[in-house]
Amino acid sequence: MERVDDQDRVLGVVVGRRQAVREGWLHRVAVTVCRDERGRFLVHRRAERLWRFPGLHEVVVGGAVAVGESYEQAASRELAEELGMRVLPRLLFTFLNHNGVSPHWLGVHEVVVSDADAVVPDPHEVAWHGRLTEPELRSALLEWSFTPDSHEAVRRYLTFLTTRS
Repeated sequence: MERVDDQDRVLGVVVGRRQAVREGWLHRVAVTVCRDERGRFLVHRRAERLWRFPGLHEVVVGGAVAVGESYEQAASRELAEELGMRVLPRLLFTFLNHNGVSPHWLGVHEVVVSDADAVVPDPHEVAWHGRLTEPELRSALLEWSFTPDSHEAVRRYLTFLTTRS
């Protein structure tokens, strides 16, 4: 992945994700909030064998932006890898996220999928998945263990939806 500066500009330095996290170097992460046509949120629990946040729940699907990738390309790739979904997410906003294991730029995307769209999770990445209404999601965020990115991305996503309406 590429290091970026505090304005999200690529510095032209290629680093590994673990090193970037360890050193606290800014990098890019693309995530997608998946909702269905009825407005329910796709939520999943991370597999226990993952090195970051094993067994925690997530509202977002995503990962690091690779060298030369856009946020949208990374989000699309991650949806295919983790959930078997071949869709093109829409970038809503980016922000400098100080939550999580290290600071990073987070590109938040959205995709609305129909009930007919198959979700085929990779068992190496996803241990469980389900759909929650917004009230159910708000309760789950208080009761279940979620990744830091999920909390911050959902808070900003719901605010974005409110201000857009």
